[in-house]
Amino acid sequence: MLNKYPLWKNLMVIIIIAIGAFYAVPNLFGEDHAVQVVGTRGADVTVTTQTQVNDLLQSKGIGVKRSELENGQLLVRVNNAEQQLLAKEAIAEALGDKFSVALNLAPATPAWLESLGGSPMKLGLDLRGGVHFLMEVDMGEAIRKMEEAKIADFRSQLREEGIRYSGVKATAKGIEIKFRDAENLAKAERFLKSRSNDMVFSDASQGSNFALMATMSEVYLKQVKEDALSQNITTIRNRVNELGVAEPVVQRQGAERIIVELPGVQDTARAKEILGATASIEFHMVDEKADMNAAQSGRVSPGSEVYPRREGGIAVLKKEVMLTGDHITGAQPSFDQYSRPQVSISLDAKGGNIFSNVTKDNIGKPMATLFIEYKDSGKRNPDGSVKMDKIEEVISVATIQARLGRNFVITGLSHGEAQNLALLLRAGALIAPVSIVEERTIGPSLGAENIENGVQAMLWGMAVVLIFMLIYYRAFGVIANLALCANLIMVVGVMSMIPGAVLTLPGIAGMVLTVGMAVDGNVLIYERIREELRAGRSVQQAIHEGYGNAFSTIADANITTFITALILFAVGSGAIKGFAVTLMIGIATSMFTAIVGTRAIVNAMWGGKRVKKLSI
Repeated sequence: MLNKYPLWKNLMVIIIIAIGAFYAVPNLFGEDHAVQVVGTRGADVTVTTQTQVNDLLQSKGIGVKRSELENGQLLVRVNNAEQQLLAKEAIAEALGDKFSVALNLAPATPAWLESLGGSPMKLGLDLRGGVHFLMEVDMGEAIRKMEEAKIADFRSQLREEGIRYSGVKATAKGIEIKFRDAENLAKAERFLKSRSNDMVFSDASQGSNFALMATMSEVYLKQVKEDALSQNITTIRNRVNELGVAEPVVQRQGAERIIVELPGVQDTARAKEILGATASIEFHMVDEKADMNAAQSGRVSPGSEVYPRREGGIAVLKKEVMLTGDHITGAQPSFDQYSRPQVSISLDAKGGNIFSNVTKDNIGKPMATLFIEYKDSGKRNPDGSVKMDKIEEVISVATIQARLGRNFVITGLSHGEAQNLALLLRAGALIAPVSIVEERTIGPSLGAENIENGVQAMLWGMAVVLIFMLIYYRAFGVIANLALCANLIMVVGVMSMIPGAVLTLPGIAGMVLTVGMAVDGNVLIYERIREELRAGRSVQQAIHEGYGNAFSTIADANITTFITALILFAVGSGAIKGFAVTLMIGIATSMFTAIVGTRAIVNAMWGGKRVKKLSI
């Protein structure tokens, strides 16, 4: 019996290991210390800004390795960490508060390698440095918004059905609908119960005051909170991606909180600005009958409200919301025919129908665009949560000239305001404000120290294993060591290939565990070969039986471990996920190198020969 692989199988082993090595190579080039410049408050990073920064650093004696302007962001690479800090201070002082200047680490991968798809592993917060936020969603505001939407629905439904009511308003107990008589109350109760299964209706009449109380059911209330959390997670993730933060981690914690980790970001103020900005718009009809002199002192009709205008003065708008930003699917800054900035808005089908019906009935009347933003007030509510300031202002008032559909424009903005508004609306509006209840910043130096310690632990552990295998199994130990090195290279290569994979400090621990598991597979095979040789089998039979019979044991052990790692990935978060990812990749690569890879080498060295003794 001779042990030989066909040519295609040997080529397959070589090609797979070569691909893993190719994608692992970018990790050898390390990272450059860099400073990132991003425009805020409507400012733009242009070629002029790039030239100004380069000249400034040159005058300060700071060497610039490379300066890159891409997607409105400037990345300036310098020689070392000391120059990086000096460059950040100099640039921030020169550009002022209209620009965000942050420390960064940029991959030093050669351009030719990047063009072929090569890139280093993405590093987690504990290795790269960055900011960590624990954010809390204001569920009270989410419920209030839903109540406002229900009030508008009740009004329109009762009008369509021809049921007379005297008022609809939100109270501490729920939504109160008042009627002038018991007959209309009974009709409304029957009708609304058939149309609103998620609400609980009860008669709240007192004497001659006929009223119907509507409250959210427990199931619906839970769903509102769940939707608010899910939508805010999606919005924050979109917003971070829109603003170019690399490899963010955005995930839920509990029923009302969100964890956000931004590797590489050192400017916490800028990060807060990105995450906490709650920008949305609402469209209201202007109350043309309002007395502006009375409105100056806040006296308006019950169905209207006074808002400040961005350019100065006030506007009296009707309280009823014609359309909200929730229906916006696209927002792009552009210019009108007179080169004035504007934002082109696209709506979803439902929003388009609503807007079409609203504008059809109000042609020739003025409609206002109300901009709403929530900001951290720096104060605390009685329950300990962060108090948010609600800022509302009218950014434009325009007369409806014709029936509008799913596409329209907002005017009256500066160029910077149009860009910022388009970005925030495109990324989505937070359905409820969020407050930061915990924040941590990990500096790049601490991340570099973690990398150094983790790599040293892995190398020392691997060195001990390599020496043991070499002494105990001799020539076969050399083969196992080659497979072990190939396995580590493949793990790094696969981690670099997968877009969403992030290496964390526990992930390095997963690599160390993989080293032990890979050797364990070879130990099982080699001990089985020894047993077969002691039983009087020939060398070729011993090799064949050793690999064949040990396979089921190795597969069983690795499959159960893989399932455990998969469960850890599914239910874990942060560091646990990082450990699970490297462990799963390591299991797959170790089975390949320990079983297929070493078998290819053994077959090449001894499989085609009549050998009487093995060096094992």
